[in-house]
Amino acid sequence: MINLMAGPTSHTSSESHMIIDDFVAPRCDGFIEILYQDDDILLINKPSGLLSLSGKNPLNWDSVHHRLVNGQKGLTTAFAEAKLPHRLDLGTSGIMIVGLNAIASKHLNRQFQARTIQKRYVAMLEGCLAVSEGQITAPIAKDKLLFPRVKICQSTGKAAVTEYKVLEKLHSPNRTLVQFTPITGRTHQLRIHSQFIGHPILGCDLYKSAQSEHMAGRLQLHASDLYFEHPSSGERIHINCPHSF
Repeated sequence: MINLMAGPTSHTSSESHMIIDDFVAPRCDGFIEILYQDDDILLINKPSGLLSLSGKNPLNWDSVHHRLVNGQKGLTTAFAEAKLPHRLDLGTSGIMIVGLNAIASKHLNRQFQARTIQKRYVAMLEGCLAVSEGQITAPIAKDKLLFPRVKICQSTGKAAVTEYKVLEKLHSPNRTLVQFTPITGRTHQLRIHSQFIGHPILGCDLYKSAQSEHMAGRLQLHASDLYFEHPSSGERIHINCPHSF
């Protein structure tokens, strides 16, 4: 295995359920850092506050994909055929893999569909977890009345499983740094599972307690590790990118 180490509002009509999404992402002054590059793939570190793909609203043009295809002036060249086989939420930072040609992109898509790519995250949670490691099992369903939120629902939710491990406990205020390994890949899974166990991720605006959102200036969730098969060589690769919160 190759190991690569890198340095440090919406409205819904309850009568019609028609979604009117007028959200405009704030300007993101962070930049995309290239962690690894060859002829087939890029491994990048996405900054918090940047969309993965440009939104339908023309004001949400800035995104990881837009910056890669057009280049970051003075920082990175343009990658005209760049494709994203997976996404990270707006507030989540960390590792994303990018296909640089059609064959590589197709190979990566197959790996994600087959769930042979493993992802790990780190997050800072409110409070101190009593158990040092475990598994969160709670089914997730769309919340039609509170778009874009999801909800825990035993009757209509899809199975969702998250493994966690405590990395560090901090005080004043009490908070816990954890490593998450999502076994399934549901929308907002890590954020709502954290809230479900009573320890929301700091800085999260959707799944929070009375104070957790204001305990950090950003969502403290970071994609730290990715394990995958290189689309050309077939070698198993592990890329790590430490968090910065």
